[in-house]
Amino acid sequence: MRLDVRKTYKLYIGGKFPRSESGRTYELNDHQGKFLANVAQGSRKDARDAVVAARAAQPGWASATAYNRGQILYRIAEMLEGRREQFVSEIRAMTGVSASKANAEVDAAIDSWVWHAGWSDKIDSVAGSMNPVAGPFFNISTNQPTGVVAVLAPQESALVGLVNSIAPAIVSGNTVVVVASEKLPLSAITLTEVLSTSDLPGGVVNMLTGSEKEIGSWLAAHQDVNAIDLEGSSNAVELEIMAAETIKRVIRANSYARLGNRGSLEHILSLMEVKTVWHPKGH
Repeated sequence: MRLDVRKTYKLYIGGKFPRSESGRTYELNDHQGKFLANVAQGSRKDARDAVVAARAAQPGWASATAYNRGQILYRIAEMLEGRREQFVSEIRAMTGVSASKANAEVDAAIDSWVWHAGWSDKIDSVAGSMNPVAGPFFNISTNQPTGVVAVLAPQESALVGLVNSIAPAIVSGNTVVVVASEKLPLSAITLTEVLSTSDLPGGVVNMLTGSEKEIGSWLAAHQDVNAIDLEGSSNAVELEIMAAETIKRVIRANSYARLGNRGSLEHILSLMEVKTVWHPKGH
């Protein structure tokens, strides 16, 4: 007789898989109410560590070529495809949907990574500009990443909503601290295993599990977070006030569609800053 070797669910910070420093976990049940797993419950210290990791990784990720970022996002799609059966199984266990619906959600998530990968080297071609000015100067506007983005993932979507919240942020050079769905966290945890083997530098995506209301308030008040996506928040107004006190950019819930097989350029640009430079002609 042999013992079952059960998976231990952990956080994902700086490219590593630590336990919560608090030692806390919470029980996750399947759609029938039966015990499914113990999931790490992120703490304030974990959130701080994740922001430090995201800040450290941001300059390197932003300075990578757009072509390279696109290759890595495409690699994520490839790796996700290779683990399709595991994602389908986890989505079905958590939500109880049919195999065809779970497969459709995985398809949409894969397609969304590919769609965002394609935008990596085209953002400025579409949204940048050479501005007409009076005088012997070039005046050029380009789009730059905002920095560190906190993402409260959608609560009711196991995978595709999560992907459509992460990909628009990182395609341009931002790094993210993500709070996974508290109700449906298994796909997020498995996605971190995909990210860690997809050439994505450690710290670009940091995944926390636990109470979105608890962790979200710490991220909204954190002075080294530049923007926050409130899609999965249950106390959005409170967090928006906290974000205003530290001059963060805020993405309100329902601003963008999250369940399709592609995102939107507007969503990508909402997490970027416009930088305008002047350069004299003839030199």
